[in-house]
Amino acid sequence: MTTMIATFLKELEAEAQTTRKMLSLIPDDKYDWKPHEKSMTIRLLAVHIAELPAWVTMTLHTDGLDFASAPYQPTVINNNSELLELFEKSLEDGRQSLQAATDEQLQPQWTLRAGSEVLYQATKGEAVRMTFSQIVHHRAQLGVYLRLLNIPIPGSYGPSADEMESKPAVAEQV
Repeated sequence: MTTMIATFLKELEAEAQTTRKMLSLIPDDKYDWKPHEKSMTIRLLAVHIAELPAWVTMTLHTDGLDFASAPYQPTVINNNSELLELFEKSLEDGRQSLQAATDEQLQPQWTLRAGSEVLYQATKGEAVRMTFSQIVHHRAQLGVYLRLLNIPIPGSYGPSADEMESKPAVAEQV
C-alpha cells in the first residue's frame, strides 16, 4: 500500500521539474516588471514560488502560522541564478522533511491565521496538499507573466502552445 508521504514525495518531484523550467525562464532584467498595478512583481511572485516547497517543513513541524506575529518576509534575490538556488534549497528542505515524516504526522490540525482571523484550517496533510496547489497556482500566474513578455513557456502537463508551434499537426504527419 502506498503511503500519503510516498504520494506527496512523488508529487513534489513531478511539480519541481515543471517549476524549475518556469523559474529558469525569467530574464534578469524583468524582475521588477508586473502586468498590472494590482499584480505582484515577477520578483515577488517568483520568490514566493521558490519558497513554497519549504512550507512543507513548516507545516509538518508547527501547528500553524500567524501572519500577525510572523509577517511574510520574502528572500531577497536579484537574478535567476539566486532564484534557482533558493528554489533548490527550499525543495531539498521540503523533500527531507517529507522523507522523515510518517502518515500519522499528517493528521494533526494546522491553522493559518492573521491574528484572531482564521484564514485556513485543516489537517497537516491537507495543508501540504494546499501548498502543492499554491505552487501550481502561482506557477500558472508566472506563465501568464511570461506570455505577456513574449517569452515561450513550457508545458506543465502536456505541450504548451509554444511547443505545439514547433511540431507539425498530426494530419500533416500522415
